[in-house]
Amino acid sequence: MTEMVHGALPVNRGEPVLPKWWRTIDRWTLVCAVGLLAVGLLLGLAASPPLAQRNGLDAFYYVQKQAIFAALGFMAMILCSMLSTLQVRRIGVMAFGVTFVALILLPVFGTNFGKGAIRWYSLGFGSLQPSEFLKPAYVLLAAWLMAASQEVNGPPGKFLSFCVALIVIGVLAMQPDFGQASLIVFSWGVMYFVAGAPLTLMVVVAALVAAGGFAAYNSSDHFARRIDGFLSTEIDPTTQIGYAANAIREGGVFGVGVGEGEVKVFLPDAHTDFIIAVAAEEYGLVLVLCIIALYATITVRSLLRLLRERDPFVRIAGTGLAAVLGMQAMINMGVAVRLLPTKGMTLPFVSYGGSSAIAAGITVGMLLALTRTRPQGRMADLLRRAAN
Repeated sequence: MTEMVHGALPVNRGEPVLPKWWRTIDRWTLVCAVGLLAVGLLLGLAASPPLAQRNGLDAFYYVQKQAIFAALGFMAMILCSMLSTLQVRRIGVMAFGVTFVALILLPVFGTNFGKGAIRWYSLGFGSLQPSEFLKPAYVLLAAWLMAASQEVNGPPGKFLSFCVALIVIGVLAMQPDFGQASLIVFSWGVMYFVAGAPLTLMVVVAALVAAGGFAAYNSSDHFARRIDGFLSTEIDPTTQIGYAANAIREGGVFGVGVGEGEVKVFLPDAHTDFIIAVAAEEYGLVLVLCIIALYATITVRSLLRLLRERDPFVRIAGTGLAAVLGMQAMINMGVAVRLLPTKGMTLPFVSYGGSSAIAAGITVGMLLALTRTRPQGRMADLLRRAAN
């Protein structure tokens, strides 16, 4: 407990892998991620039985699958957290190439599962959503390019990362998947700011984003319907937002009781996109605040540890990964309380879904790898030597 509060102990050279990993890892972040996985299983027990019964399956069919997804996500997180900085960068760049090709091939080999947008590959025993894995991979690729641009005679990495972002956003918008596209825009903006972007350029990018949103509203009926529904002063109680808003209102501070909620019966996506509505109805504001605290702890602790790093790639990539995780959680919960338009985005670690759980595990695992305590890896060391 002392080490968790005051930081990791110095690492001895030649130390075995597991003891070294345990000494250098941010254990609070690890505990919070495991806590979110546990909350996901708890809410799965509440949200998925009605769906299983509607589909003629065993009551705990989806809970059992979610337990497998959670185990795979946990394994991915642990394995990724043991990687070195160089391995994180190399795997991220290669993963981007694979996931981007998979994203491009979706219109040919993908399916929509009756939801309109073609975002998944049907594997028979399950499905795969490439965009979930594309996010952390893009962050690592963009961070590598931005860090390389800071070297003497380095490539125009910042411009290249912007071009790649535009291509990815264009492909996602054609699905359409504006939610994931917005996360790519946000992660690039945060990383570019950390890499030292001029304020005027950030204003120009913000203007381009606004213009892109206006164009999407006028060219996409799917996008326009969601914006109009969000801006409407009245909420149709038979829509997903209507059911979610009523569930959150009924839950109050302490909830209506375990198993007593009704939103899971009427809401088709109660176990995925609107899982926070189930938490609010049955467990109340108390559990929702706990969930928010877990995400906030992961994000803030990671950013604080990154402040000590002097490696540009580690700082930029770590900030991007933390921003993607925190923003995705914020968007999911913001949609449920009608602070944001409906985007069809999962709550990392908590929502049902294999792609979501494993991608979240990879994201936090890479973040843990980048925020590990490394000898002479702190910005304070460089500043101290410069002062002397």
